[in-house]
Amino acid sequence: MIRLKSRATLVASAIAVAALTVSTSLVAVSSANAALPSWCGPKKITMGFTDGFGGNSWRLVTTAAVRDEIKKCPSVTKLYYADGQGKTDKAISDIKGMVAKGVKALVVFPDAGEAMLPALRSAYKAGVVTVPYRVWAGGTAGKDYTMWVGSDFVNSGRQWGEWIKKNLPNGGNILRISGPAGNSQGADESKGLEEVLGTSGKWKFIGTAPFEPTGWDPGKTQEVLTAAIAKYPKIDAITSDFGPSMVSALDAAAKSGWKVPAIATSDGNVLACF
Repeated sequence: MIRLKSRATLVASAIAVAALTVSTSLVAVSSANAALPSWCGPKKITMGFTDGFGGNSWRLVTTAAVRDEIKKCPSVTKLYYADGQGKTDKAISDIKGMVAKGVKALVVFPDAGEAMLPALRSAYKAGVVTVPYRVWAGGTAGKDYTMWVGSDFVNSGRQWGEWIKKNLPNGGNILRISGPAGNSQGADESKGLEEVLGTSGKWKFIGTAPFEPTGWDPGKTQEVLTAAIAKYPKIDAITSDFGPSMVSALDAAAKSGWKVPAIATSDGNVLACF
């Protein structure tokens, strides 16, 4: 089963799925417990949340959303958190560590995509309710993990493509930027872009396909953009699924005399102030 959600509501939905699945029965809503969410059951559990890369502003928001959601349910006696720091090996180790701690439910942001599937499967086979969210890690719900909760990133790519067609009707060179190499979000966004703009003709995708990997890290993003500017004299549009990571890169490039091109991205307060 696949549930499609958007933005920060995803992690709250994933928490609800995990807690509801591990509970054997729901709390009956009455005047005594009407404030409890419907997913909060009577069984006392510990829960884990592993974030593939917890170091940017959006991840701080999602982590805060996790903690706020957990506070609503007294049956969750402890929440363990781990930051993979953008390192696949650490993210895998974090999942194994949660299983070793004895958590009953685990929510995972699997940034590295399918590289995370064996660890997810291992946790699920160990009896842990395992819910990857947002980034697709492959596999099958009910076999490799309990459920995936995510967004339609192909549609995001289509929307970017339509915007680019409108703003660059005569075509142009498009640089695609995303997170870790192999992550499904960037791959799906690229699929949507290519559906709308095609892979040949007046719109040309430049750089590594399906995207230039940055790990959603501002420093790495600046390296990637600096290299692209040096390699490609003409960049007419940039797509990125984490706009705030581009701020320092765009600022440095603009100060060097480079003209900032059209940008299709996910917004953030920092980017909006650029």
